Amino acid sequence: MSTHIGAQPGDIAPVVLMPGDPLRARWIAENFLDDARCYSEVRGMYGYTGTWRGHRVSVQGSGMGQPSLAIYAHELMSQYDVTTLIRVGSCGALSEKLAIRDIVIASGACTDSSMNRIRFEGLDYAPVADFGLLRAAHDVAEEVSGDATVHVGLVFAGDSFYHPRPELVGRMVEYGVLAVDMEASALYTLAAKYGARSLVVDTVSDHIVTGEETTSQEREQTFGAMIDIALGAAFDRD
Repeated sequence: MSTHIGAQPGDIAPVVLMPGDPLRARWIAENFLDDARCYSEVRGMYGYTGTWRGHRVSVQGSGMGQPSLAIYAHELMSQYDVTTLIRVGSCGALSEKLAIRDIVIASGACTDSSMNRIRFEGLDYAPVADFGLLRAAHDVAEEVSGDATVHVGLVFAGDSFYHPRPELVGRMVEYGVLAVDMEASALYTLAAKYGARSLVVDTVSDHIVTGEETTSQEREQTFGAMIDIALGAAFDRD
């Protein structure tokens, strides 16, 4: 039994969606999965397993930030044999090309975190998405995204929500970074370590340029398009 998840062997499916918000995990389980059962409430970080179109799938909250996500991703892959992890989270738009509720499929992740520099002893590792999942998500998005525009590109996985040097993040826009989240780099790195498939599908909840933002309830309960994209990509639209 793992330290932070505490589920029994067999409780968790090989495919896991990972929202940061545990209440979004519950919302996903209640609205997208059949016969969903809660396998963990440890630290209020809910985990559920159910089925989607006959496929067994789990949803596990990860909390905010790379250290928190890394704990859950590590335990899912090392102790529960999870082979596919898809983050379904929120992000802040860094470019005027993006609008509130647009969807960002992260092809790769930049970061200011020291986690990988410690891991690789100062070298800059470039963590990227699984290409098969990325391609499938892009194809599915064309069918289910509705009014939201879908963007594929780099995100910046920051360790600070309230960044002390916002101009440094802004500089990354000049090099093609679309949005900022706080988890993508750690997820892609750990999935590579364990030979798993991973993808980040984020919905724009806040706009750094315009100041627009969604409410906490909207972030918890209304970002359904990215869930459809993630599930469709995970099972290649079976």
